[in-house]
Amino acid sequence: MRSAIRQIAQGLSHILYPRLCEACHQPLLAQEQVLCIGCETYLPLTHYHPISDNETSNRLAGRFPFQHATSLAYFTEENLLQHLLHRLKYKNRQGIGLYLGEMIGQAIQPLSWGIDAIVAVPLHVKKQAKRGYNQSLLIGEGITRILHVPLFGNAVERIKNTATQTDKNRQERIDNVRNSFHVKSDKELTAKHVLLVDDVLTTGATLEACASELLKVKGVQLSIATAGIAI
Repeated sequence: MRSAIRQIAQGLSHILYPRLCEACHQPLLAQEQVLCIGCETYLPLTHYHPISDNETSNRLAGRFPFQHATSLAYFTEENLLQHLLHRLKYKNRQGIGLYLGEMIGQAIQPLSWGIDAIVAVPLHVKKQAKRGYNQSLLIGEGITRILHVPLFGNAVERIKNTATQTDKNRQERIDNVRNSFHVKSDKELTAKHVLLVDDVLTTGATLEACASELLKVKGVQLSIATAGIAI
């Protein structure tokens, strides 16, 4: 009886408050999340994950040591990923972060990277309070749902409330985020292979600054995953 009532309630909820595709705004089927199957085909996936010599890896090479690096999709002006990330960051569409994270997790799960922990690039406390959440942490939550490894959301803090990186050149970005991060708890990460997660890789300045602090923890190895790579 309760199951039947629940199904009726869910059916009414879908009628009154239908879940809509973030791209075409048509109702989603029960098995679809964020994007309908048709629109999902327009997500510009990189397929970098099994390729060691990929653009994400090359962009970060020589700046800090890492085991693997990948990005889920290409980020360009007005493309589908840009649209999704804009709605994630500025329109409170938190489910988009989980969706993208799950896609990353599904892509790297078969590769046996040996990830022990996940850390997301943190926002400064003031910026997170204003937004209400950290979009990179939501992506990390999606990944951990698939990989089943712990997500340490408070292991690293952002100690400088830096200006936005938008419209800065590479050197300005590096200067802007230098000494911006601090590892709060070494014990949680000691001797672990940490997957460092961010939303978009552009010049890599933010990832480099955060990674440099994480690598001060004894025995830490790093891999990198981002939802997007700007091209």
